[in-house]
Amino acid sequence: MRTVRDYQYVSAEDRGASVAIGNFDGVHLGHQHVIDIARAHDAPLGILTFEPHPREFFASNGPSFRLMNAEARAHRLEKLGVDLLYELAFNHALSGLEAEEFARDVLAEGLGLAHVVVGADFCFGRGRKGTTQSLQDFGARYGFEVTIAEIMQGDLGAVSSTNIRNALSEGRPRDAAAMLGHWHRIEGPVLHGEKRGRELRYPTANMSLANLHVPKLGVYAVLVDVLTGAHQGTYHGVASLGVRPMFGGQDPNLETYLFDFTGDLYGADLSVGLIDYLRPEVKFDGIDKLITQMDADSAQARAILAAL
Repeated sequence: MRTVRDYQYVSAEDRGASVAIGNFDGVHLGHQHVIDIARAHDAPLGILTFEPHPREFFASNGPSFRLMNAEARAHRLEKLGVDLLYELAFNHALSGLEAEEFARDVLAEGLGLAHVVVGADFCFGRGRKGTTQSLQDFGARYGFEVTIAEIMQGDLGAVSSTNIRNALSEGRPRDAAAMLGHWHRIEGPVLHGEKRGRELRYPTANMSLANLHVPKLGVYAVLVDVLTGAHQGTYHGVASLGVRPMFGGQDPNLETYLFDFTGDLYGADLSVGLIDYLRPEVKFDGIDKLITQMDADSAQARAILAAL
């Protein structure tokens, strides 16, 4: 997959694509449906998205909401067979374009798109004044085809990033996975922590949740992909997502214990999939009771993961 970040400098080989447009936060089943429509055309398959997310740009001090960072999104899109990722910088210049300017300058003249696929709720241009109807009109005017995809409905209602966030906030990772079409994953490098896990016989890989939507705090059964380093592979594990109430923590992070693993993971990139929510965070009356509960958590997680 090739990545293009500036619509004003696009090579000839990166033009003429059939492109799905959106933020693709989570790359859920609705997103995948839009991508499959774009894939059906006889052209390179592309994704047009933005970084930072427009919501982050307009409300930089708001609460974190993203289901995945840009790297995790690109990783997921590449797995889906995307040829071209147009990841444009969302800045004052781009956000200030009128709807017609965006269609003409970015889609037609800049990227030279052959076909555009968007969801039925798609809006674009300054003030979000562009609609799907105006996009079709501009496509006819500037030489690209447009397909409008209906919003996907599932057993849990509309398949949307909002509904997925709600499921995760309520400790329902399997419901989130039903809308995503894959396990919700937290990806990033393993960071140095306070190394208390070693003292408890449970050494953990610590990861930041900065700028991401934080699922319900507690303990989870997890599937872990080690993406880089000497220990690449897939592992079962149990993870604590929270603030470590026993030790006075404040900022939530993810601490994952990999079953039957020995080795150094510092600096490696991990992808931790949340499978089942086991219990909430608890402040225990002493280390011995904490270790007893961790033993029980591990046994429960092993049984759940063995049944997948």
